[in-house]
Amino acid sequence: MTVKVYIDGQAGTTGLEIAGRLRGRADIELLVIAEADRKRDAARRCLLHSADVAILCLPDDAAREAVRLAGPGCRLIDASTAHRTDPGWAYGLPELSTQQPAAIASARLVSNPGCYPQGFILAVRPLIEAGLLDAATPLSVHALSGYSGGGRKMIEAYRALDTEQREAWGARPYSLELAHKHLPEMRRYAGTGREPLFSPIVGNFYKGMVTQIPLFGEQVSAGTAPADVRRILAEAYAGARFVDVLPFPADEALDGGYLSPTACNGTNRLEIAVFGNERRMLLSARYDNLGKGAAGAAVQNLNLMLGCDEAAGLE
Repeated sequence: MTVKVYIDGQAGTTGLEIAGRLRGRADIELLVIAEADRKRDAARRCLLHSADVAILCLPDDAAREAVRLAGPGCRLIDASTAHRTDPGWAYGLPELSTQQPAAIASARLVSNPGCYPQGFILAVRPLIEAGLLDAATPLSVHALSGYSGGGRKMIEAYRALDTEQREAWGARPYSLELAHKHLPEMRRYAGTGREPLFSPIVGNFYKGMVTQIPLFGEQVSAGTAPADVRRILAEAYAGARFVDVLPFPADEALDGGYLSPTACNGTNRLEIAVFGNERRMLLSARYDNLGKGAAGAAVQNLNLMLGCDEAAGLE
C-alpha cells in the first residue's frame, strides 16, 4: 500500500531536494501540483486533503495558511520556522533524545528543525544534561553555510556573479542585528538559559555547513578535558543512525589542517568533533545544509511517521 505525499512548495530548493529523495520509492505516491496551480488555494486545498502526508516547504505565513487548508486526515511536516517552538508540534530532530523518534512517529504535526540549530543543539545539549556545562553560561555560535541555504534568489545571485564579484562574495557575515529567527529554537532545544550570540556567514559554495561553539576551560566543570567532552557526546549518540562523534583528536577530519564545510555533502550524516585543550575548546558540527539540515531531515521524519526504515531514501 502506497502513501500519498504532497510537497507544498515543490519548486523551491528544499522541495526539489525532498522530491529527489522520494522519487522512485515504491511505498510513496508523490502528488504533484500543476505549475499554473501552485498559488491557487483551491488546487492546493484539494491536494492537502488528498495527501496522507504533506511536507510544507514554504515561507512562514504561507506554511500557517497551508495548515489551515489541510484536511484533518493529512499529517504535516513543516520545513518553515513557523511552528518550531510550538508545543503542539513535535520537534523533528530524532537525535534530540531517546524518546524523540517515538514522539515524531506518533505525531500528526511535525516541525522540521532549522539547519543551523541542529549542529548547535546536538553539540551543546548533552553537555548541559551531563552537568559539564551550566545552562546559564553565555554561549557564542559561529556558522558557515553554502549559499543554497538562502533559497532560489540567493542561488541565482551567486551563480550570476562575475569574477570580481565572486571574490568579493567569498564569505559574507550577515544577521548582524543579532536577532536571527533561529535563536528561540536554539535556546529551547539546547536547554540553554539564554539565547546564544549567533554569527552566521554565507560562503561562496553551493552547499555544506560547519557550526562551531567555542568554550573556555572555566565555562565547563573543573578538570574537564576535550576527551571528556568527546566521551559525553559519543555516549549521547551511540545509537544514532546519522550522527557521528569523531575521535579526539579529530586530525583525520582535517584537510591539511583545515576543516572543510563540504565533507558531508550528499549524505544525511552530521559529524561532531571536539578540538582544543583544557584551556580552550571548540565544538564543531558539519553537515549538508540541504541534507541533514533540511531535505534529509524531512525525509528522515517522514520515514519515522510512516513506520519504515529511518534511512529509506537517505543511504
